[in-house]
Amino acid sequence: MAIRKKVTILGSGAAGLTAAIYAARANLEPLVIQGLQTGGQLTITTDVENFPGFPNGIQGPELMEQMIAQAERFGTQYIYDNAESIDLSKRPFTIKTSSEEIITDVLIICTGASAKLLGLEAEQKLMGHGVSACATCDGFFFRDKKVFVVGGGDTALEEAMFLTRFATSVTIIHRREAFRASAIMVERAKRNTKVDYLLNSVLEDITDVSKGEVTGVKVRNIKTNELQELPADGVFIAIGHQPNTDLFKGHLPLDENGYIKTNGVHTDIVGVFAAGDVMDSVYRQAVTAAGTGCRAALEAQWLLEKEEAEGEMGKPEEAKAGAASSVRETAAADSLRS
Repeated sequence: MAIRKKVTILGSGAAGLTAAIYAARANLEPLVIQGLQTGGQLTITTDVENFPGFPNGIQGPELMEQMIAQAERFGTQYIYDNAESIDLSKRPFTIKTSSEEIITDVLIICTGASAKLLGLEAEQKLMGHGVSACATCDGFFFRDKKVFVVGGGDTALEEAMFLTRFATSVTIIHRREAFRASAIMVERAKRNTKVDYLLNSVLEDITDVSKGEVTGVKVRNIKTNELQELPADGVFIAIGHQPNTDLFKGHLPLDENGYIKTNGVHTDIVGVFAAGDVMDSVYRQAVTAAGTGCRAALEAQWLLEKEEAEGEMGKPEEAKAGAASSVRETAAADSLRS
């Protein structure tokens, strides 16, 4: 038998759990489909020192555990599974997991994004222990350290320059002679005397897994095939992020990089909202994800209250009908509230 819900949330990172907390406190009894990585990217992060309310920092997994418990306290239900298919062609919407079918009036998408990695075994095992995919998140922990950044786009150069605020030296490893980054970003990086380069080179391995920390890197020059081992305290992988939006292709408009297109947190389908890294290619921080999760839950609450007041709930309708007018009404309401 299908599960009937007013609000269903896909994803259990900072955005999804914040949305769950707000929806649950509004007595909407939300259902969270957690996915198979409960807690999102913060579960592979060790010290989190930039999330408000924790002056001494907090471990990423612990922060997520507390958010899960907080949402559960107010009545959130959880399914530990992945959504395998969706039908957004009409409301209520249908979501199918491997074992359940969920019928829901509102869907909040918080499936996040995943950092692209090189696929090295050491990269996985040392993630959060000297290996990172976010300089803004973890750069502070590499004060007076020697670090390497892998990548050649704007993200890699931005990460490298940010890390020069803390590290004694920052070396960019890039497989080509020329960077893919914008000309102005390349020029800024070249003016920074703390940034060095290993061009035409690839990262072959990271040591030392047996010690549980980064002690060095193995770098191969793809032109000469020379392999050199260099001491290192940290490695930042900056080859981009991939939004987790495969499920929504053909159902929702995506931008050229695969992120869900939104107007605020609204998609172009009434009753479908998106929050967090799945729609944010710029900030990608836990606190910004939580903020959009809050917004999505409030918008969902206001939509359901409006429909209930007008007696519209349960009437068959094409999901996309009236989307533009709904967005305009919400924007006007937001303006009045602010």
